[in-house]
Amino acid sequence: MKAPHLILGIGELLWDMLPEGPQLGGAPANFTVLAGRLGDRAAILSRIGRDDLGRNAVSILDPLPVDTSHLQVDPAHETGRVTVTLKDGQPEYLIHQPAAWDFLELSDEWLQMAERADAICFGSLAQRSLESRQTIQTLAAQTSSACIRVYDVNLRAPFYSGEIVQESLELATVVKMNDAEVPLVLALLGLQPVEEPGAPKLRIGAEQLLAEFPTLQMIAITCGPKGSLLVTRDEWHHHPGIPVKVADTIGAGDAFTAAMTHYLLRGADLLTLNEAGNRWGAWVASHSGAMPVLSEAVHAGLTATIENNAL
Repeated sequence: MKAPHLILGIGELLWDMLPEGPQLGGAPANFTVLAGRLGDRAAILSRIGRDDLGRNAVSILDPLPVDTSHLQVDPAHETGRVTVTLKDGQPEYLIHQPAAWDFLELSDEWLQMAERADAICFGSLAQRSLESRQTIQTLAAQTSSACIRVYDVNLRAPFYSGEIVQESLELATVVKMNDAEVPLVLALLGLQPVEEPGAPKLRIGAEQLLAEFPTLQMIAITCGPKGSLLVTRDEWHHHPGIPVKVADTIGAGDAFTAAMTHYLLRGADLLTLNEAGNRWGAWVASHSGAMPVLSEAVHAGLTATIENNAL
């Protein structure tokens, strides 16, 4: 039997301080948990404080199919926190700083993990500090040429810049963003705004990025309830989305990214990638929080639905 793929989520592990109470999150952590649930060997490379929030994070993650043994513990800085308020089901964030994940250290252990990784996922937020930015970019550069390097843009004002976006895109083979981020990314890079309306606008924007960054192989654009668009140099595919009753959207985009990456490692076509991303993203959106309880029956049902619809 073939060994499971090694997937790394690199960056912030934090607590979303929601009105109903704290929930564990952070895009790389959300991504890694679902990758593990899908059967990959998934590890989180992040940094927590020597505090109750850090200990609680590990106690929640340990029963899940995710490797926490590579987490760094910071003796001087607190585990990350984000104050989240929901408006019409959409989250707004106040991201506190500094946090332990602002001080990611480039260790030999992490470098060896990066060299062996089949896929990695990193974003913009954890690059807000120079130390973590250098660590993340060095790890991405250290991966093999076959490694799928996913840059989840995930812009959180004011913690991004054109420089961070440009350097990250230069390292990535796949970029994932939402439809609202496409014009922002083009503007940050000094590329021409797209005047076309609707879906053609997103596709043209994606094609601009593929032309600008030769290492990029695919652009994934999520459009909330309107599904998603995948664009490569040779083809594109639009998925209309999966109608669900939304509890909240926290972690839905991360679930899309994890499912897409899982199937990408298996050589799936764009239709399957889109179907998998939308199915798992919709499932997370229909529950509160980014890491809802997942039964074997639900897992099997979603997997069967993805495979049947991809035929």
